[in-house]
Amino acid sequence: MLYTIKILLYPSSEQSLQLLKTMERFNASCNFISKIAFDNKTFGKIKLQQLCYYKVREEFKLSAQMVVRAIGKVAESYSDKNKRDSQHTFKPHGAIVYDDRILTVKSIDTVSILTLDGRIFVPISVCEYHSSIINNALRVRGQADLGYIDGKFYLFLVAELPDKPENTHEGFLGVDLGIAKIATTSDGKYYSGAKVKNLRRRNFKLRQKLQAKGTKSAKRLLKRRRRKESRFATDVNHCISKRLVQVAKGTHRAIVLEDLKGIRERAKKGTRKTVNKTMRQALSSWSFYQLRQFIEYKAKAAGVAVIYVDPRNTSRTCSKCGHVDKKSRKDQEHFVCTACGHTLNADINAAINIANRGAEVSQPYAVA
Repeated sequence: MLYTIKILLYPSSEQSLQLLKTMERFNASCNFISKIAFDNKTFGKIKLQQLCYYKVREEFKLSAQMVVRAIGKVAESYSDKNKRDSQHTFKPHGAIVYDDRILTVKSIDTVSILTLDGRIFVPISVCEYHSSIINNALRVRGQADLGYIDGKFYLFLVAELPDKPENTHEGFLGVDLGIAKIATTSDGKYYSGAKVKNLRRRNFKLRQKLQAKGTKSAKRLLKRRRRKESRFATDVNHCISKRLVQVAKGTHRAIVLEDLKGIRERAKKGTRKTVNKTMRQALSSWSFYQLRQFIEYKAKAAGVAVIYVDPRNTSRTCSKCGHVDKKSRKDQEHFVCTACGHTLNADINAAINIANRGAEVSQPYAVA
């Protein structure tokens, strides 16, 4: 199992300038390599290296290994054959890809990094949680990314931990993901998204005003607000996913989720059903995929199984009698079965249906 560890660096003013200069030169070389790759329709790492290695070294005065890493970054960006119809460009402060030849973690508080001016030793800060991951890791991968975010340098390391054996589950915890409530479980527990939703609504209105203004200060504020919103939503998703996994593990159940691939596309105009503008905006900004990722990796670390099921009609099916009718979903909150009269909160009803589908697709584990 792989964990990405984000470590904050504390370079001096002089070291910051050295790192920035190296980062800008590295990404300039990536743009140079990208042009050669696109012009020659050569995207494989080995052939691309044969084509431009010496040119890059001469033009940008980078170390041999740094040129190799730049070529690797460009080749990786073209790895998807469907994204080769235009030349790729790299931002001046895009991440530098290092390996253990040009970056070494000397201790828990120092890292050695190669720059244009030679190696420098930069203090780092590793929290207790990340220290425990590093200490328990089978290995820490040699490749690391040096990123520059909001004026600070971060090192992204990948640690490989042993997989925990998946526990034998005795039941299924259905989880319905939504907008008004981020998650609702088949136990009847709600995880409200009201705070995130209200924040995003305020930011959406602010974005419209700032975008109309169009000044440099407005653009800077837009960037800060967007990142603040993202950090807040990420924290909420971490908390919700952690709690869901704790509940599932404590009750020996697998977590069952809807396979929501394509939910954003289905919400666009011209698809199966036109969705109003407010809902489309909420769907496009909602981090379904991030929450699912958090649930997946936390569940894997805890030995909890995660099952994905077909989402069709989970909100229209009666969890008591199985009757399917869109008229049963009276509104966002209420479900009243048109066949048997069963009444239940609509989100809980959907979560129970999701749990039942998990049992259906996992017959060997289903409890009779």
